[in-house]
Formats: sequence, C-alpha cells, structure tokens
Amino acid sequence: MDIIQIVLYVLLGLGAGIVIGRFLLRKLFRNQEMGAQNKAKKILKDAETNAEILKKDKLLEAREKFLQMKAEHEQEINSKNNSINQRENSIKQKEQSINQKLDNLTKKEDELAAVKANLEKQIELAKKRQEDVDALKNQHIQQMEAIAGLSAEDAKNQLIDSLREEARTQAMIQIKDIVDEAKLTANKEAKKVVIQTIQRTATESAIENTVSIFNIENDEIKGRVIGREGRNIRALEAATGIEIIVDDTPEAIILSGFDPVRREIARLALHRLVTDGRIHPARIEEVVAKTKKQIEDEIVEIGERTVIDLGIHGLHPELIRMVGRMRYRSSYGQNLLQHSREVANFCATMAAELGLNVKMAKRAGLLHDIGKVPDDNPELPHAILGMQLAEKYKEHPEVCNAIGAHHDEVEMTSMISPIIQACDAISGARPGARREVVESYIRRLKELESLALSYPGVEKTFAIQAGRELRVVVESERISDAAAEILAADISNRIQTEMTYPGQIKVTVIRETRSVSYAK
Repeated sequence: MDIIQIVLYVLLGLGAGIVIGRFLLRKLFRNQEMGAQNKAKKILKDAETNAEILKKDKLLEAREKFLQMKAEHEQEINSKNNSINQRENSIKQKEQSINQKLDNLTKKEDELAAVKANLEKQIELAKKRQEDVDALKNQHIQQMEAIAGLSAEDAKNQLIDSLREEARTQAMIQIKDIVDEAKLTANKEAKKVVIQTIQRTATESAIENTVSIFNIENDEIKGRVIGREGRNIRALEAATGIEIIVDDTPEAIILSGFDPVRREIARLALHRLVTDGRIHPARIEEVVAKTKKQIEDEIVEIGERTVIDLGIHGLHPELIRMVGRMRYRSSYGQNLLQHSREVANFCATMAAELGLNVKMAKRAGLLHDIGKVPDDNPELPHAILGMQLAEKYKEHPEVCNAIGAHHDEVEMTSMISPIIQACDAISGARPGARREVVESYIRRLKELESLALSYPGVEKTFAIQAGRELRVVVESERISDAAAEILAADISNRIQTEMTYPGQIKVTVIRETRSVSYAK
C-alpha cells in the first residue's frame, strides 16, 4: 500500500469516528437533558407539595391565632360588660338611696312645717297668756300698793337696801374668817416662801460675780502687798480697777469688783508678784500689762475650744474672741458662755427633731447673746447689736435674723428664729439659773463708770466698794488740781440727778504727775 491509500484510510477513519462521536455525544446530551428535565419536574413537584403543606400549616396557625384573639376579645368584652353592669347596679342603688332620702326630706319638711305651724299657734297663745298675766300682775300690784301704802318702786328700794346690808354683814364675817385663817397660817406660809426662795437662788453666784479670794501662805505677805504707806496696793488698784481688801481674814486677800476680767487679771498679777517677790509700783504695772496679754490669749483659746467642742466651723476670728470673752460675762447671774453652750445644744436637739439645719441652729444658739460682750456697751439692745456684729462678720442671714429676733426686736423670717427664742427661755428659766439683782447691780456700776468716762481728760474710771466709791483717774496734762476738784463736784451732781442708787457714792479724782527718763 502506498502512502496515499494510507492517508485515505486514515481520513475515512477520522470521518467515521467524528460521525460516530457526534452521534454518541448527541445521545449523551439528550439523555442528560431528559434526566435534568425529570429532576426539575421532581423538584417542582416536591416544591409544590411542600408549599401546600406549609400553606396548610400557616392557615391552621392563623386560624388558631384568630380563635385565640377572638376568645381574648370576647373575654375582655365580657369583663367590661360585667364592670358596666356593676356600675349600673351601683348607680341604680345610689339613685334609689337618693330617692329614698329625698322622700324622707320631703316628709321631714312636711313635719317641720306642721311643727312650725303648731309653734306659731303656741306662741300666740303664750302671748295672750302673758298679756293676761301682766294684767293680773298689774292689778295685784295696784291692790298691794293700796293695802301697803307704798309704791312698787319704794318697796323695791327698801328690799335692795335690806339685801345690801345683809350682803355687807356676810362679807364682813367672811373677811374676818379669812383674816383669822391668814394669821394662823402666816408663819407657815412665810417659812415656805423663804425656803423656796433659798432653794431657787444660787447664793454663790453673787460671790462669783463680785468677789475673788486670793490665798497666801502667811500674813507677812500682806505687808509686802500693801507696801510703804500703801503705795503698792494703790498702784495695783489703779492698774487693775479692782478693790484690794486686806483685812484680818487669815491667809487671804479679797479682790472685789464687778468685772470678772479685771478680777482675774488682778488675781493672776498678784499671784505673779507674790511668787516673784518683787513688789513695787513699776513692777506692778509691768506684771499687770503682761497678765492682760495672757488673759487675751486665754480668751481666744477658750473661744476656739468652745467652737471645736460644738463642731462649729468657719467662725470669724473676732467672733471666736467674743465667744471666749463670754467666759467672763454673766447674764442675770448666769455664766454667759455656759448659757450660750446650753442654748446651742438645745437648739441642735430641737432642730434635729424638726428636721431643720442642725449646724446652723447650733451656730445661732452659740452667738445669740454675742451683743452682751462688747465693752463699749452702747444704748442698742443686745439682740440688735449681736445681729449687727453677725452681719459685719458675714454670718448667714438666717443666723443674723435668729440673733436679732430672739427678744422680738425684729421680725422672724426663718424657722430657726423661734427655736433660738424658745431654747434661750428654757436655759434661762431654770430655777436659780438667773438673778435679776446681780444683773441690775452690774449694769448700775457700768453706767457709773461710763458717766465719769464721758468727761474730757478722764483716762480711766473704776467703780469699787460695791458701787459706793467711784475713782476717776485723769490726765495731769489736761486737768489741773483746781479742775480736778470741779470735776469731782460735777460728777457728783450728775450722779445725784441722773442715777438711782442706795446710800451715798464717794467720788475720788486722782491726778498724778510722772517724770520718766531712760539711761542709755
């Protein structure tokens, strides 16, 4: 075979293979297409079956939900219907009750109308009977006047005179009985009054407010305190304003004065002088000056300790100093600091019970009598002065109002103000807590000193011996010896005309010249 035949056979084989392959591929594709169509039909049939089942389930579920909602709605409608029926029944009952009450009221109105008509008839009958009685009474009076020969007015006057005389006699008898009984019980009642007075009066208050006792080891120290011709005791009295009483009392020197601060300064200065042993006028003035500084420091310390104990913060330093000075002040014989602490604690308790600001109430209670502390003692009431001081040092307006209103000098504007007033009365109203006599006595001595201090050229004034002597220290450069005599007479005349006092007051004007030089 040649190459051409081989090529032809190959080409024929390829052509036959291609034909057979195409036939086979077409048959294969047809089988695949028929399988895919069958699968698609099956899927569609399954989908239709599942959709039908799902549709039935949803319809069943929707029907159940509809039936449930229908049942709930019917239940709610039934409940509302029941409520409406109950209300209708209640309204019907109320209507029946109202109708019954209206019927009763109508019946009562009819009964009242009948009673009123009956009363009117009875009143008319009573008027007619009263007229008949008055006529009979007048007839009887005329008959009695004719029989007795007296008019009704004369008989009435005689009866009144008789009753008056009888009443006077009985009153005199009762008065005599009361007087006799009073005489029998007078001794008993007098003892009772005296005992109650002693029990309610703190006798040591007057001693604490006017006298201090300085104890010494032996009576030889008394001579050193008095000094040559009494110069030491005069220098001490002039420096402190306290009367030094050195008498026969063993181992004791009495310091007398109404001002507790002055008495304390004199006591401490005397203690330092006696302990040191050097007692002469220059040393006395030096020690008194140092003691005054020490007392001022102690006053500040007392004020700080008081506000710390009460838990009060942010108080102005000047107010703290005034609180400390309360320790040496008294109110009607009652220590002012103790009184203010009591009021502060009372106010805190009462404010807590009432649900108010406890800290502010305690602050106002402590400061309510701060107006009694200043030394200048102006004419303003202490409540108004205390309110002005609190406003000056930037206290809260409610605190200022409580201070000013605790004696009703100003109108109360907060709930704390009446609490301060009530607690002040509670602290001061305790039996024996206060003594009006001591307060008036101290006020009189202060007025006595202020009167003398009002004159020009007067340096210091001291009321001593319980107000029976007034010592006036003048400036020697401005007041001469002759002017000192005139000043003493003028002060005496003013005391006589402007003040009320028992006994007599001795006015002593002291003028001395000092020449001082320093060796350098």
